[in-house]
Amino acid sequence: MFEKDEEILIPLKNGEGGYIASDETLKMLEDENLITFRYLDGNPNGSLNDIAGLTNKRGNVVGLMPHPEHAVEPGFGPDTKTAMRSGIDGLKFFQSVLQQVVNA
Repeated sequence: MFEKDEEILIPLKNGEGGYIASDETLKMLEDENLITFRYLDGNPNGSLNDIAGLTNKRGNVVGLMPHPEHAVEPGFGPDTKTAMRSGIDGLKFFQSVLQQVVNA
């Protein structure tokens, strides 16, 4: 499972698909802790509040713009500080989902 504030590397495949919402909606998302993922080190698509992923109030649905399925196998994932195409943080994303389902 990911820890709160853990930085992960997941490919973004949509440079123009930024999240937009009214100020009221953004405040509600922030106040109710419904933002699950944020972009770091620059926001590649202009998403307001650096939003990369959201959850519903129950916490059983997550929607995100990055693509964890493109970071599950060495040799195919994103470049990291260690090596080219070595990023597999997406694998941990799916393992976390499965763990939550098993424990539910």
